[in-house]
Amino acid sequence: MKLVCLDMENVIWPEIWPEVAKATNVPELSKTTRDYQDTNELYAMRSKFMKENKITLSTIRKVIEQMDPMEGAVDFLNELKSFAQFCILSDTFTQFIEPIRKRLDYPTIICNQLVVDENDMVIGWNMRCDETKLSTVKAFQSVGIDTICSGDSYNDLGMIQASKHGFLFNTTDEIKEKYPQIQTADTYDELLALIKEAWFA
Repeated sequence: MKLVCLDMENVIWPEIWPEVAKATNVPELSKTTRDYQDTNELYAMRSKFMKENKITLSTIRKVIEQMDPMEGAVDFLNELKSFAQFCILSDTFTQFIEPIRKRLDYPTIICNQLVVDENDMVIGWNMRCDETKLSTVKAFQSVGIDTICSGDSYNDLGMIQASKHGFLFNTTDEIKEKYPQIQTADTYDELLALIKEAWFA
């Protein structure tokens, strides 16, 4: 059995936090996993600036509800599910994903959970496990599922490198240069071609 595992942000959905940064006028929140290799450091920074600027969960959800999938993403997913099974592995949070799932025709999204207080303030985050994407892919593999993975950022490298087939998609020149051994795609057509070749191999 095979399963395609996709990152979410900057693969099929735009990065959420840069949009939050624009809406709240807090530029520090624009940083993402492309900027931080240590996700705990990234989340700590976000928590600090959300607290200082009194940014609530409701504020973030309103931003997400106004976002659209990346151009071509829905067609890409429709084509993908015509020949393969897939899931989305994301380091986002359950409190964010319902508007996203609706716009993407309700795919499976495996993610994490925020800790929110009685004032709707984010006060922490619960990661499902260490190295969530890599750990999930290894769990799939442990029960006989071959994974085909794709993502764009540092936090996707583990699952990409642990899979028999793994691809960078829409990534930065810096990451391409650091990991030249990983095949890359810059368009959905290119990514579909790579996935199809791996799926039917």
